[in-house]
Formats: sequence, C-alpha cells, structure tokens
Amino acid sequence: MTDTIFITGLVLHARHGVMDHETEVGQRFVIDLELAADLTESSRTDRLSDTVSYSNVVACATAAFKDANYKLLERAAGAVADAILTAFDKITAVKITVHKPHAPIAAIFDDVGVIITRQRQPSHG
Repeated sequence: MTDTIFITGLVLHARHGVMDHETEVGQRFVIDLELAADLTESSRTDRLSDTVSYSNVVACATAAFKDANYKLLERAAGAVADAILTAFDKITAVKITVHKPHAPIAAIFDDVGVIITRQRQPSHG
C-alpha cells in the first residue's frame, strides 16, 4: 500500500516553450504533484522529521521548474521529477502534471499539458 502527499495548483511563471515570445515574456504554468511515500511512521509519531515537508517540496519543484528555459513541457516536468526524487529519500514515486493554460494554440480550450510519472530506481550495490 502506498500513501500520497499532494500539492495542487502551484502557479509559476516561466519561459518554457518553442515560440520566441514564450521564451522572451514567459507565461503562467500550473503544477500538480502527487508524491508516493510510506507515511506509516509520521502518522504515528506526529513528527515532521518522519515525513516530507510540503514547503521543501514546493521550493525544490519551483527551483527545478524555473532553473532553465525548456522547449517542451515534458522536459520541464522531467526536471521537477528528477529533482524531487534526488532530494527526498522518502519519496518512492512522483506524478507531475504541468498545465499550460495559455499555450499558443489557435483554438478555444480550457487547458493543455502533460502528466509524467517516475519511480525511484532501485540502487545497485
């Protein structure tokens, strides 16, 4: 059984995209995170040290998302997944949704984006 920590609706301004104006001006992105972790210990002890701090996850995800200007949302989402799995040993898998509600598409739409899921690779050695 897996427990989940979630953070939804994290709004960030970044310069990801293929079009020139996207990389110059940037736009609003919205990120949702689902983090798989065993919360058994923290559910018993009530100690922050036994779980993963939401605040630290937000800081990590924000830094990774804004660290570089990527052409593709897939790459930006991958950077966030890698950073979270590297920074937090207790997290065994991440599901990251990146919404790009102002994507330059000649159509009326509510939202577009990507969802990626990554699992921690077992360590060898």
